[in-house]
Amino acid sequence: MHADTILLARTVRNPAEDTAGPPAGPAPLHGVAITAGRITAVGPAPALDALRGPATAVHTFPDAAILPGLVDVHAHPVWGSISAGGSVDLAAAATLDQLLTRLAEAAAGLPPEEWITGYDLDVNLFDGEPTGAVLAEHLPGRPVSLMTRDAHALLVSPRVVELVGLTGRETFTDASSIAVDAAGRPTGHILELQAMDLVFAHYPEVPPATAAGYVRDQLERLARSGLTGLHALDFADPSEEVFRHLEEHGELPLRVRCSPLVPADSAPDVWRAIAALQGRGGRRWHVDGVKFMLDGTADNGTAWFEHPDVHGENREPLWRDTEAYRAAVRYFTDLGIPTATHAIGDRAVRFALDVIEEAGRVPRAPHRIEHIESIPDDLLPRFARLDVVASLQPVHATRHTRPDGSDNWSRRIGPERVAHGWRTRDLLDHGAVVALGSDWPIGPGDPRVGLADCQLRRPVEDPDAAPVQPDQAITAREAYAGMTVAAAYAAGAAGELGRVAPGFTADLTVFAADPLALAPAAQAANAVLATVVGGVLQPYPDTAATTSKEDQ
Repeated sequence: MHADTILLARTVRNPAEDTAGPPAGPAPLHGVAITAGRITAVGPAPALDALRGPATAVHTFPDAAILPGLVDVHAHPVWGSISAGGSVDLAAAATLDQLLTRLAEAAAGLPPEEWITGYDLDVNLFDGEPTGAVLAEHLPGRPVSLMTRDAHALLVSPRVVELVGLTGRETFTDASSIAVDAAGRPTGHILELQAMDLVFAHYPEVPPATAAGYVRDQLERLARSGLTGLHALDFADPSEEVFRHLEEHGELPLRVRCSPLVPADSAPDVWRAIAALQGRGGRRWHVDGVKFMLDGTADNGTAWFEHPDVHGENREPLWRDTEAYRAAVRYFTDLGIPTATHAIGDRAVRFALDVIEEAGRVPRAPHRIEHIESIPDDLLPRFARLDVVASLQPVHATRHTRPDGSDNWSRRIGPERVAHGWRTRDLLDHGAVVALGSDWPIGPGDPRVGLADCQLRRPVEDPDAAPVQPDQAITAREAYAGMTVAAAYAAGAAGELGRVAPGFTADLTVFAADPLALAPAAQAANAVLATVVGGVLQPYPDTAATTSKEDQ
């Protein structure tokens, strides 16, 4: 049978398997033959000649490398895209004055009652506890709501407190809270999801078509950076409406695996409704697995550590009823539904591992633990022993903490726990499957940047920066395996995705140069010439490919 498509390049690489480098000198091109969306052959170009037919499309990338398609195992594409599309990006605000200037520019010319929303707020800009009073001083009477960098808190202006009717006496079933001052009045610091939802309910409504446009634009940007898939660790409204709208009007540029959130302290009727979502989907998106949030974030004081932080916080789970979490994990496990548990603190990670060990494995995909920001030595071997995937985002270390320990995260939890942060090297050395993600929009969505950071343990664009936890650096091969074969294993797709081999689904990323042979800084600038999803090639404008049909 003739191939539908043949891709030719200088080299074809499988990061988890290839230990030899690319060809040192002139060598025949290597290729990948694709038929009906699957890889049918891999090898030197002459060996693929028999698969060429009159209708075979041949795409040649003379100096390029073909790798398995990159997959980000932890992202939030819908709410992240809506935030990026309709809110103020505060990532570049390095001082409080810069923050206020950025907000003033956004408010210029707007009616006084129009909301200003922002995201990626760095809490390190504030001397002490963030307060919304500073927003009122510079934008009086304006409703302003800013999401913090970890996406687990909001800072809101007094006008928002008034509009929402916050009193500081609100109660929640999880560890959410409304911060208050010495007089018991809300300060504008809103902690964790249930409290944040009170504010979100008052946000201006985004029309579905507008939301879909934001998501399409961001997914296309992520695909251009080399992604062929991502795992969305949520499925809240308007996710389904957005994905269906996009597929009614075209094709998603990458695959999206959605895992709905099981709310903290929720009841079995909620679990049943979430279980009923499994398998729902479209051509390139589907619901598979569920997500739990066992704790919050260390920056907020809502993570669950064995010992409290310097403020006496970070010592409780987000699930106030941890037995309900235990029951929920067993419920989904018994149904054959894999779980992913957000666990940042060492006590949360330990408890999640204990519960997973009791519940047992799921045949179709492994359980996962997300984030794992600081853990002691004794937890390292348990991941491999229990077949639990360690899903890490080392860009949180390189982008949100400082090597001198002056950041909020480091000050809170102390140097001993900081030294045990984001232990990619140690987990790999203990045999764990380490899958890598960005937590976009909390971390940079470009996988080339995140993968370079993993190797350098510092922001790749800042060569003068000192590394954080430098002993946790990993190799290029290990990093790219974390977004290919490990990502496939995490999704229960180890025999379908993550390798360039006959029989596998043809999801591929074509790089201008072999990233495994480049220094990390060069990897971050390594052009993506094309991606392939299900055998469908999407070239990008700077491609150096030549394309032909065999009958031309």
